[in-house]
Amino acid sequence: MNQKNNEPGTEALDDLDRAILNEIQVHFPIVSRPYAEVGQRLGLSETEVLARVQRLHDQGIIRRIGANFNSRKLGYTSTLCTAEVPEAQMEQFVQVVNRYAGVTHNYLRRHRYNIWFTLIAPSTERIEQILTEISAQTGIKEIYSLPARQIFKIQADFPL
Repeated sequence: MNQKNNEPGTEALDDLDRAILNEIQVHFPIVSRPYAEVGQRLGLSETEVLARVQRLHDQGIIRRIGANFNSRKLGYTSTLCTAEVPEAQMEQFVQVVNRYAGVTHNYLRRHRYNIWFTLIAPSTERIEQILTEISAQTGIKEIYSLPARQIFKIQADFPL
């Protein structure tokens, strides 16, 4: 979720919106009807929870809802990648990168190395293969892989 108390649009949140956001950030139910479960916890109907979550998404208060997995414990490896991409090639480069299921984030930065993305794959060899494929498809020769030396995981909840 992309929610901070000082972001635009948060003044439109009522107490029920805040309660829903707090609940789904930390205690999202893994059941066949999660929004019915959230509604039961908060005294709301499933329909009302779904409508509110949809409205919050449409307003940009919720960016995404999805699971986070520890890729290392699942046998995968990951890396942070960067490339210097000319403006004229930016759109094509981003489209090629985003075709890979292992790309979890892809950002434009104001820096010489202006594209940064994270890549998860079953092995370091597969990561290298993907980066070679991206280079071949885009003509961008210098794509750098910056694997983590130490992993830090933080809980990123935004209590409302």
